[in-house]
Amino acid sequence: MSTPSRPKLGLVIPTLNEAANVPILLRRLQDAVAGLPVEAEFILVDDDSGDGTAEAARRCAAHDPRVRVFVRRGQRGLAGAVVHGWTQTSAALLGVIDADLQHPPELLPDLVRPVLDGSDIAIASRYVSRNGHRLDDWNRFRILVSRCSTLLATAPLRSRGLAVKDPLSGYFVVRRECTEELDLQPEGFKILLEILVKGKIRKTTEVPFHFAARHAGKSKADLKVALDYVTLLGKLSRHAFFGQGQP
Repeated sequence: MSTPSRPKLGLVIPTLNEAANVPILLRRLQDAVAGLPVEAEFILVDDDSGDGTAEAARRCAAHDPRVRVFVRRGQRGLAGAVVHGWTQTSAALLGVIDADLQHPPELLPDLVRPVLDGSDIAIASRYVSRNGHRLDDWNRFRILVSRCSTLLATAPLRSRGLAVKDPLSGYFVVRRECTEELDLQPEGFKILLEILVKGKIRKTTEVPFHFAARHAGKSKADLKVALDYVTLLGKLSRHAFFGQGQP
């Protein structure tokens, strides 16, 4: 009797100047998926970093065929990198994790299992907590900006009947079928919100995690990121309430 094939997980890691973080992240991801009933692919999509990020990833790929490396030239943006990575895999489960180690790789099994059990999407949430505040390492201004950005996202989500506490998370796993036929906006960093508003999402799971300090390198957040978010939010609001303004 043949053994049923295991579902495949395509986890995209968008990078820009993350050479110091990539080897550590991949080692931790390899350990995290060891006991999962899935075939994992680690799809690193680099926006032509100048610090040797792609080369560091290729050295890891030489020892692990699950690591795949793609370089985009002349393009920038986390959302676009994620979409590009997802087009390179046939996986039924799609995921994304930041390369800066602020997202704990060890949480990945807790995101995969709910999706295997019937959830459309599982989100690593900074605002769902079992043991107190999940943003303890953030300063007050950063917490305020994050809370306000999240609050602005509640209106289009409410129109879909979704109660998600962290719709701006950058760490999640989703069924591929829920994102099919979506024309996702390549600019910006908030791809999860667009999937929640426009995708075929009915059942969600949020998993608490502690948002760690960046291990190495610099944050990519800047004024352009904020402007991209405001633009996306306006388009998604029109889509949610009027069925127009497709990003």
